[in-house]
Amino acid sequence: MSQGALYAARNIVIAGWELKENFIHSAGPGGQNVNKVATAVQLQFDIRQSPSLPERVKSRLIRFGGSRVSKEGVLMIEARRHRTQERNRADARDRLTELIDAASEPPPPPRRKTRPSRGAVERRLKSKSIRADIKKGRGRIKKDD
Repeated sequence: MSQGALYAARNIVIAGWELKENFIHSAGPGGQNVNKVATAVQLQFDIRQSPSLPERVKSRLIRFGGSRVSKEGVLMIEARRHRTQERNRADARDRLTELIDAASEPPPPPRRKTRPSRGAVERRLKSKSIRADIKKGRGRIKKDD
């Protein structure tokens, strides 16, 4: 069980019972303490079974999770950057919040088709003809007999 609810953007709240934490030995910083204390955190979140997320956010979160998401739809985040359990726990929760925020962003507005202005078309054609004249001048010179 996790310590409390997780608040993400756009009014998404993940209840504490939806998050599962396992503490494991970390190979990172910690000095002599590293072999005695389980400071690294494995945070697991079952995306497919979560009642807190809309379907669109679930599918995007599975896509954004990449290799961290199992076939069953469980997202696992490992945090082992810090020396203490509390900081690693906070780091894992922050990373999950960032993923949820990115997945819950609204889709971009549809593209509006535009046409180039008449002046832009004329400037483009004029520059093309100038360039063509420059290249034509590089050719062989004809002798007048």
